[in-house]
Amino acid sequence: MRLAYLCRVQKATPLLELHRSLGAQITVFGGWEMPLRYQSELKEHQAVRERVGLFDLSHMGEFLVRGPGAAAYLQRLLTNDLARLTPGRAQYTFLLNPQGGVLDDLIVYQLEPELFLLVVNAAHIEKDWVWLQDHLPSAGVELQDISEETVLLALSGPDSTTILSPLAENVGVSTLPYYSCDKGVVAGISNVLVATTGYTGEWTYELFVRREAGTRLWEAIMNQGAVQPAGLSARNTLRLEMGYLLCGQDMDEETTPLEAGAGWAVKLDKGDFIGREALLRQKAQGLTRKLVGLVSESPRVIPREGMALLSEGGQPLGRITSGTLSPTLQRGIALGYVPATVSVGEKVWIDLRGQRVPLTVTRPPFVSDTSLLRRQKARL
Repeated sequence: MRLAYLCRVQKATPLLELHRSLGAQITVFGGWEMPLRYQSELKEHQAVRERVGLFDLSHMGEFLVRGPGAAAYLQRLLTNDLARLTPGRAQYTFLLNPQGGVLDDLIVYQLEPELFLLVVNAAHIEKDWVWLQDHLPSAGVELQDISEETVLLALSGPDSTTILSPLAENVGVSTLPYYSCDKGVVAGISNVLVATTGYTGEWTYELFVRREAGTRLWEAIMNQGAVQPAGLSARNTLRLEMGYLLCGQDMDEETTPLEAGAGWAVKLDKGDFIGREALLRQKAQGLTRKLVGLVSESPRVIPREGMALLSEGGQPLGRITSGTLSPTLQRGIALGYVPATVSVGEKVWIDLRGQRVPLTVTRPPFVSDTSLLRRQKARL
């Protein structure tokens, strides 16, 4: 089993030919051939922020965990408190190594009292599966990898509810709370899992459907009209405007969730889990570095992954992990690690073509007026 997973070959989304027919530029991401962009990532980005876009996320991994021991098993492996979940709700969480480093970030959905769905990053499917197998108890828990038989689509944007509602026959999409899920008939397709989770900062429905029905569901949504197909390039700029983390880039096995600013997804008081002791020590000793947001003063200054972050005098402080030109702000934005003593509002510098240029330290999200954030504020 372990060897088979570590030797997987490159795969393609089941919708690959459909994307090519739409003029998509195809790239390899996480070992999968996926649409990078269609005509313009700027157009796709703006469509999601202002109206609605449709993403194919079939490269993501899906594992089912079932059995009377499933909850206790996951509680031991994951950082968030699974006891706070109920059927139909979801949670953002981490898999850690014993040193507290991030193996992966993921979303766990409780589908039934003894049935959970884990959605993991494409690049870590094999590694995560082996880790889960290695920590499996002798009885009471069953694992099933359904990644290759599942198509995952994400309908994202202010108009997503308007687009999906006519297609959902017995799922109350307009009343689903954030980070929840329900299963029903969508576009005449049975057993579609509809989840209000996402990675863009806009109100999003993630739709899990069996592989053979993926094209039918995509076409039914597109036929609603005014839906923009969107690729991974736009998804990256959208997530970065929100300050959402990309595992393997903004955090890795040498980085803890506390350093990455995601301590809210770690419940140190829930009981023991892998990596907990290391995080308790780090919290007691204090952080030496932390992830921050960075903003340039000009659209011509675009910070990029790997750039060194410097003090005004040129001393190294850290590095940028993600950076881009924000289509919404028309300024360069980035995530990067700096000493824990650096405060919001302070300046750090990058070397851009031989010239030292300042960036301002800020607290993400960089974009605060989105359909998701508006919904959350309205419910306060």
